[in-house]
Parts: sequence; structure tokens; C-alpha cells
Amino acid sequence: MHRGVKLLVAVSMASAVAGGCMSRTAPTPAPSSATVRPGISVLLDDSIALIRGKRIALLTNQTGVDAAGRSDIDLLRDSRAKAAGVNLVRLFSPEHGIRGTEDREHIASGIDERSGLQVHSLYTNTTIAPPDSLTTDLDALVYDLQDIGTRTWTYVGAMIYAMHAAARRHIPIIVLDRPNPITGEHVDGPVLDTTLSDPEEPTAQRAGKAYALYPFPLRHGMTMGELALFYNDVLHVGATLHVVPVAGWRRSMWFDETGLPWVRPSPNLPTLTSGLVYPSLVAFEGSNVSVGRGTSDAFQRFGAPWMDAQRVADLLNGRRLAGVRFDVDPFTPQNAGDSKYNNQRIPGVRIAVTDRNAVRSGHVAAAVLWALTRVHPDSLKIGDRTFDERFGSTSVREAIVRGADPDQAMESQRRLVEQFLAGARRYLLYR
Repeated sequence: MHRGVKLLVAVSMASAVAGGCMSRTAPTPAPSSATVRPGISVLLDDSIALIRGKRIALLTNQTGVDAAGRSDIDLLRDSRAKAAGVNLVRLFSPEHGIRGTEDREHIASGIDERSGLQVHSLYTNTTIAPPDSLTTDLDALVYDLQDIGTRTWTYVGAMIYAMHAAARRHIPIIVLDRPNPITGEHVDGPVLDTTLSDPEEPTAQRAGKAYALYPFPLRHGMTMGELALFYNDVLHVGATLHVVPVAGWRRSMWFDETGLPWVRPSPNLPTLTSGLVYPSLVAFEGSNVSVGRGTSDAFQRFGAPWMDAQRVADLLNGRRLAGVRFDVDPFTPQNAGDSKYNNQRIPGVRIAVTDRNAVRSGHVAAAVLWALTRVHPDSLKIGDRTFDERFGSTSVREAIVRGADPDQAMESQRRLVEQFLAGARRYLLYR
């Protein structure tokens, strides 16, 4: 697996896909001491020709900011943009809304109070595409959302659906890239089963799966721009796609090494540590286990009223998993978006990161499932399909529940991860 991960590190921008209707703007080389510049800054500093004189819509939220924390919405309406004839006419928002404060379904459209622009929500009971009726008067669609490096992130689905919408109207889509906050080096399974994935756009008759799109590893090691290039090609979207890369980012960099401000990508990811542990616990949203929603450090802990936290922690620590420690730590969810055990003090286990470069997210997830199954075979309740669509592998989950060693159960994923890496490397933009 380590050999496969090195493929990601070794590939340069020159080996990414060329030709077709994909294009990308090369970032200005930056010295090692320079602050990383996100795609919005590269666009305005070096590549404003892409939007000069155009009517554009922007799909973004609170994460769309420059290194000084200034919103894309403001930047694309400031004096520099106006001088270039840029006309930002409307906004589209993903899950959690334009300002990232909503933790519910059926987010309404409305007026953005700060800018006065109309915001069209793309999150009902599922993620949807920008309606064709709202793209007919556009010259380009601009996308800027922060990925978290995990397969289950619905912002990726919003991007793919937007690419389809742009392709239908024959207008370019411009993806402003951002760093993968948990690095572009670490890739870990499970790889999503093909029987669980669905990259197709939702329709009135069928919901989409923005959280379970394609056979990707749980932790994929790519940036949003690289994902756009991958999906535009592999899914034959046919969008006129321009990826504006990040300047100065390297695959080995964690988000706190970029100099960029950390903006919560969702209400439940308050810190980079939560973002790192998130892939290990996201599958348990499909269970009767709390993952710490409604606390100050969601996705760094798990618990339930019936859980013997000490026994679970002891079992997990006995496995000596790389990069993590398990501490008994009761907690009280309050106003949790998943409504699990609100206002109850429940037994809990905190996942403490001791070496972030050693964490294997999928193996941690498998070990937590194993421990809970051993200690509480009757109390733990899992919605199999919901769990599997997030964890990724039905066969691995079933093996662990039957009593298999979690590391041995995960061994089947090694070859799938390496196959993914071999196919993905041609879409990579950074060393």
C-alpha cells in the first residue's frame, strides 16, 4: 500500500490528463516560505481572463475565501472584478447552506443578507444540480468549495452535478482548487463497492448519492480540482472544465501548514483534527452510536448510553493502532443534528491522535466496529445499507460482525486501493 501511495506523491502536473475539453491554469511557482494561494486568488491575480466580461454564477459557501479570509462573493464583486467586467448574478449553495450554519435537510433558497444576491439552495432531501432554468443566462459557472479528503463528502456530488448542468448549457465551469486538508499523500480504503455507488444526477423519481458516487477509497488523497478532472473524464461528463490550481501547495502538506485560515467546512467539523478522524467515524452515522454531534469536538469521539466505554477503549488500545489512542471520555450531546441522545450524559470514547501521519482511517473504522460488536453484540444496531454506503464495503463489514480480525478483513482492500491509485495518478496536479 505504501508503494501505491508513493504514486500519488511522484506524479507531476505534466502527467495529468491533457486534451479534450479540459484545461487548467498553471499556478505561479512559489518559494517554500510563501503562503499557499487558493484558486480564487490565482484566478483574480493571474487568470481573470477566464471570467472577464462574463455573467457568472458562483457555487460556494463559507469555505470560499482567500488567504485573508475574504469571501469569494465579495472578491468577485470588488473593484478589481468590476474593472474586468465580471458580473456575479446569483449564488448556489450546497449542504449546510451559503454560510455553513444549517445542519438539516430542505434548506430553503432566499436572499444572502450580506451581498443581497439571490441564493438558490442545491440541498433538499438530497444534493441536486443547478436547475437548467437558472443557467440559461450565464456565460460561466464558478465552483469553490472546500473538500475534506473523504469519499462521503457531498460537496463533490454538488460539483459533479454542476458540471453536468454546465455541459448541458454549453457553458464553461471553472473549479477554483483548494488543498486537501488531510494531505494528498495518505490514501486508505475501503474502496466503495460498485453495488453501492451511483454517480448519476438525481431526478424527480430517484434520489442521488452525492455521498456515495464512485468506487473511491474512503480517504482519497485528491483535491477538488483533481476530482473534477477525474470525474469529467471517467464519467464522460463532457464539460468545458477549467481547473484553477492552488499555488504553493505540496501533497505532503496538512492544512495547518498552508497559512490559510481554517473555516469549518460543515457545522460538525470544527477543527482539522475532526476532519482527520471524520472518515473513521462517518459510517457510524448509520448506527445507534453518537459520533459526537452536538459537542465541541464532533467526529473525535463516539458513545452511547449502553456502551461500556472502558471495555471498548481497552480492546481498541490493545490493538495498538498506528497514530491513535482511545481514551474514556463521557459527553453530553446538545442540539445534535442527528438527535442522538440529546441532553443525555453518555459513556464515550475519544480518539486521540498521537501521530497524524500514521493514522489509517479505514483500519480505525474497522477496529471500532470490531470492538463494539465484541462488547455489545446485542445493543449495537446498524442500518446495513446506510453504514455500508459510508464505510464502503459490505463484505468487510459482514466479516467483522461475524468475528473476523479487522486488519485481516481490511487486507482485501489493499489491491483495490493500489488499482485506484494507478488509475488516478494521471489526473494529479501537484507534486
